[in-house]
Amino acid sequence: MNTMLAVFGIGGWEVILILAVVLILFGAKKLPDLAKGLGTGIKEFKKATREVTDELQNASSDTPPPPAPKIIPANTTAQTIPPQPPPQSKVPETKVI
Repeated sequence: MNTMLAVFGIGGWEVILILAVVLILFGAKKLPDLAKGLGTGIKEFKKATREVTDELQNASSDTPPPPAPKIIPANTTAQTIPPQPPPQSKVPETKVI
């Protein structure tokens, strides 16, 4: 616990003073509700960050591999398809007099 408090530069007496001020401001009856709300908020935040990181990892791993090149064996002959004539329209011809 000392290492965590040392990061913030807070000593033991400062922590006790902060807790006393919070107790005076909010009262003993409101502290459990505040702690519950704080815990719920932290839980939701962790859940959201976990979902985002999972989605990013899934998106990067879901990219399809590039298609494999088609290899045509050398000993086969190519088959050609004869071209088809374009479809003719069925519009009746008009005669000019």
